[in-house]
Amino acid sequence: MPYLQTLDQIIAATIAPAATALDRDAQFPRAAIDALGKAGLLGLISSTDVGGMGLGLLEAAGMIERIAKACPSTAMVVCMHLSATTVLEKTGSEQVRRDIAAGRHLSTLAWSDTGTRSHFWAPAGTARNVGDAIAIDASKTMVTSAGEADSYIWSTKPLAHEGASTLWLVDSKSAGLSEVKPFDGMGLRGNRSSPLIADAVRVSAANMLGADGGGFDIMIGSVLPVFSVLIASSSLGLMEAVLEAGCAHASGSKLEHLGSTLAELPTIRAYLARARIEADQVRTLRDDTLAALAANRPDAMLRVMQVKAAAAEAALTVTDTAMRVCGGAAFRKDVGVERYFRDARAASIMAPTSDVLYDFIGKAICGMPVFG
Repeated sequence: MPYLQTLDQIIAATIAPAATALDRDAQFPRAAIDALGKAGLLGLISSTDVGGMGLGLLEAAGMIERIAKACPSTAMVVCMHLSATTVLEKTGSEQVRRDIAAGRHLSTLAWSDTGTRSHFWAPAGTARNVGDAIAIDASKTMVTSAGEADSYIWSTKPLAHEGASTLWLVDSKSAGLSEVKPFDGMGLRGNRSSPLIADAVRVSAANMLGADGGGFDIMIGSVLPVFSVLIASSSLGLMEAVLEAGCAHASGSKLEHLGSTLAELPTIRAYLARARIEADQVRTLRDDTLAALAANRPDAMLRVMQVKAAAAEAALTVTDTAMRVCGGAAFRKDVGVERYFRDARAASIMAPTSDVLYDFIGKAICGMPVFG
């Protein structure tokens, strides 16, 4: 596929060489995003009617996995952009859709509110009528690409109707938006994830995405399947990277006193084998989730919930194993394990967290309402 050749070229020339510096300095991957946009890859799932590639979730999953293998932070930026694009393709204006397809517009989700924890579909922020505009007040706990994206898909309580939430397109340069403090944490340091506060941010009523009070259906019905599959694909790419690094270290690290390499030790091979099985099980589940969604199978939503939890937890196990196999060398950045070990911590605590998903899955298999 021609777009994959282009993607691999961008990964080799721009994304992979910058990954270490992005992590070290907590820099946003602007060069990578510009290159992906210029190549049309930010419009991968945008309709051909607006100039996009018109491809689907299968191709998007493959793209995210490839990017994550080189730089999970860049993969997260693109994942959130594609999740936002899913909303805008259904409810956005033709102009913003064309801008995304042309690579001129980067978007992201701003859903998790302070005090709501993993229940992102029920925000605490509000929207109110102020003259001929809408004023939005909210505190978002963490927004990927904060201050770097061109727009946010912002959630609030409904303006006037019943429902759990309403979605809005908010220009990132809007007056009243403020970044509490730039993120400076352990992993995924290059995706500019920061808390944001909206203080009477004015938007037009035309910026409402979908129906007032209809945010839940868009979030759960349209975006959650895309987000879960793409996050799982990012975890897959990350696992492939550390497995390659771990196997290379084990095969090349000589034990002088034994006259053999680490890979010649059965215990080391067993660790790597278990990690390989973990990653392959996630790949099988990810691919079956894609098949379930494509066929509209009755178990599709169950798979959507399972795949994010399974991939996130497997990534923790596989990166732990790579650290163990590589021993003290794993703490060196040049071995290529410790950055992925840190980056892997994020998926399990990203809403909906693994613990919340376990509860949802348990409700689903027990015949109980999942989101009640």
